[in-house]
Amino acid sequence: MRLRHTLTLMTAIVLAAAAIAAVALSHPAAAAQGLPAPASQGGVDDDTCLACHDTPGMQITLPSGEILYLTVDRVTFKTSTHGRLGYACVQCHTDISGFPHPEQMATTRRDFTLQMYTSCARCHEEKYQATLDSVHQRALAAGNQQAAVCTDCHGAHDIGPPDQPRTRIPQTCQRCHSEIYARYKDSVHGAALIGEGNPDVPTCIDCHGVHNVQGPSGGPFRLYSPLICARCHGDSELMDKYAISTDVFDTYVADFHGTTVVLFEKTAPGQETNKPVCIDCHGVHDILPPDDPGSTVIKQNLVQTCRKCHPDATTNFPSAWLSHYRPSPEHSPLVYYVNLFYEILIPTLIGGMSIFVLSDAVRRLRNRRREEARHG
Repeated sequence: MRLRHTLTLMTAIVLAAAAIAAVALSHPAAAAQGLPAPASQGGVDDDTCLACHDTPGMQITLPSGEILYLTVDRVTFKTSTHGRLGYACVQCHTDISGFPHPEQMATTRRDFTLQMYTSCARCHEEKYQATLDSVHQRALAAGNQQAAVCTDCHGAHDIGPPDQPRTRIPQTCQRCHSEIYARYKDSVHGAALIGEGNPDVPTCIDCHGVHNVQGPSGGPFRLYSPLICARCHGDSELMDKYAISTDVFDTYVADFHGTTVVLFEKTAPGQETNKPVCIDCHGVHDILPPDDPGSTVIKQNLVQTCRKCHPDATTNFPSAWLSHYRPSPEHSPLVYYVNLFYEILIPTLIGGMSIFVLSDAVRRLRNRRREEARHG
């Protein structure tokens, strides 16, 4: 009896392994990426769909008067991410099982998009859930039907790697945020990425997130923005490539502005702060090199930047700021030597006073014992 159960169990394991191997062999790309294997639904394969939908000019007119294009180019789909991995049309269009198709209920093209994009959640549940906390979904829930959804960024039948090339990331955001993109492409970050192809500089998603996109309208985003900047500017290996000091974050946290912001983070993390963070001085999407004539932190323009918070600031007001340099003989030598003087003086005084007090206590103790011995 025990032998029979053992043989049955081994047979089941072998059959399961064979089934998994068959799926992996039939869809090697999906298996390699750890994705769920494509499943046939309703017996409708892609060739059946494309026999009609690969026809140029297929379209219907929606009640709004808009044209909904139904043509799907075979080559475009087959070379897309889903096409290469072997996913079937009916895995997204789950209401299609034959012809004629169910009546299309969307009244506008946007309605159709909003009806269809949730199908992404079937395979990409984790990423879909992340979007629900994003500024895009909050805007959509508030009634803004133009807020971005999955297919606005990734496409539908032409989905490809969203970051290849890396310039594709800001160009995707440009579709809705064209004015911000125009400022970004001329900034120190955008010019390096778009103009020079430098992959080390941040794109939109490095600061705002990918699916859980956050924006400056939320207080915590601005409050924690120095930590976003520190991801790159605190990375010594990355900054060494461009001869940029990594003291930027530490010197900011050490001065009055940064210390106050850090305290604010700990005491009221969900509230807005009125203390300046990186973007208040350097800009947001339009950050320029600090030696650029248009930079907000170049010496000639710095007093105007300070006056955003200090309206009475005089022309020599910025001189009180040490920039992002630690005091040294080369940068702020007076501050450096004053600090050095006190670093020597204070331990010497405290150490000297400690020795004096200790030696005096020892002397008094010895004197007391002598007196006791004399009178004993």
